[in-house]
Amino acid sequence: MKDKGLSQWFVVVAAVFVTALVTANIIAVKIVDIFGWAAPAGVVIFPLSYVFGDVLTEVYGYRRARQVIWLGFLCNLIAVAAIWLAQVMPGASIWDGQASFERILGFAPRLLLASFAAYLVGEFANSFVLSRMKILTRGRWLWSRTISSTVVGQGLDSLVFISLAFSGVMPLAVILTMIVTQWILKTAYEVLVTPLTYAVVGFLKRTEGLDAYDYETNFNPLLVGR
Repeated sequence: MKDKGLSQWFVVVAAVFVTALVTANIIAVKIVDIFGWAAPAGVVIFPLSYVFGDVLTEVYGYRRARQVIWLGFLCNLIAVAAIWLAQVMPGASIWDGQASFERILGFAPRLLLASFAAYLVGEFANSFVLSRMKILTRGRWLWSRTISSTVVGQGLDSLVFISLAFSGVMPLAVILTMIVTQWILKTAYEVLVTPLTYAVVGFLKRTEGLDAYDYETNFNPLLVGR
């Protein structure tokens, strides 16, 4: 496979990936009821980052996916910094919404650490599993790769985030329930949108003329520029 560089479609997929990530973190402050299960509102869009993460790895390869994962981390960090700066800046005399602003957009340092750690662990695990399975399956059974990688990635994401964010704050039984609930919901999301994944992957492979196989790829997540 010849690396054709950054195409317009690669940029589109990367943009959707980053948008889903940043949006999910902003709306996650609201706890919603999904069929009787309590979950952060971010669950309605965050799994989309895994879907497009699968697309990046499947079509462009782990190296490109690694670059976008770190790009997503940087963009989320910028959003958090901007929100924090807006929060601590003195409000105008006509502004009376400071309490509401802090209630909705104020981030606790512990939650931020948990979110960043979970994102990196989950996304890189997702990309690695899909890439290795593609070689093992010789490019067949895309559904098995996307679902399996999501089971691993989302499982680690939920485990790391809930454990770091709520250990010592909530009972162990509640923490375990939250981990399993988010894991199930996010994995079910991936299964339901599998036809969308197939459609996007098929379109990009035909349009880009790419179908990456990571036979000689270095999977070190820190090698951003390689």
